[in-house]
Amino acid sequence: MNKLTDEIRIIPVLDIPLIKEKDDLAKIISERINLEDNDIVVICETVVSKSQGRVIDTKKINPGELAKEISKKTGKDPRLVQLILDESKEVLKIGDTVIVVETKDGNICASAGIDVSNVCGDESIVGLLPKEPDQEARKIRLELKKLTGKEVAVIISDTQGRPFRSGAIGVAIGVSGMKPLWKRAGEKDLYGYELKSSKIATADEAASAASLLMGQANEGIPAVIIRGSKYQKGEGSSKELLREKEKDLFRC
Repeated sequence: MNKLTDEIRIIPVLDIPLIKEKDDLAKIISERINLEDNDIVVICETVVSKSQGRVIDTKKINPGELAKEISKKTGKDPRLVQLILDESKEVLKIGDTVIVVETKDGNICASAGIDVSNVCGDESIVGLLPKEPDQEARKIRLELKKLTGKEVAVIISDTQGRPFRSGAIGVAIGVSGMKPLWKRAGEKDLYGYELKSSKIATADEAASAASLLMGQANEGIPAVIIRGSKYQKGEGSSKELLREKEKDLFRC
């Protein structure tokens, strides 16, 4: 466990150019900010997807009958609906304007996490979620260490909604160099009560904090450094943050 400092800083990585396929994100970030040991580097999934070439022109998609049927219910372009289905393991809910699915990586989110905003000036061009985000986070972390000599954690973040809560927040969909969950069972509270089952989603908290600077519109800040935050070092997977299907009370 790294030590908490007397302050936590959230620092934007400025002047990052528009990312293209095969761009080296670690190199781009390291050239624009001086990293320190124990920093958490939070990178939005959109730029990771772009660097992986996970960008698709929906004009080239031929929608099937199911996509056309769902399109009529939601008002979404049938080609986009087909892409959502292609990226999903299971469709959970279909509302008037939303399609909630379980992606192939296990994330529960609207529209399979497919981005239309901040991808390209052409609305037909959309970005898919990154492929193997935990492995991509690890790749970026190791490259940052090679370039800077610093031991940092890396989070790939997305913006998602939550059951029973309005509005979206940042969540971690890829993690490396830190445990995504801080299991505090056995510790005591202020009054000496022993915690029984408390788990803190540290990686999600960091992703949410970073989104305060990243924003969702024209802020143009796809990477943020969190400095001074307490977290457990080590390797983990963002999949630890996903509730087991049999324990998910909201899937009904």
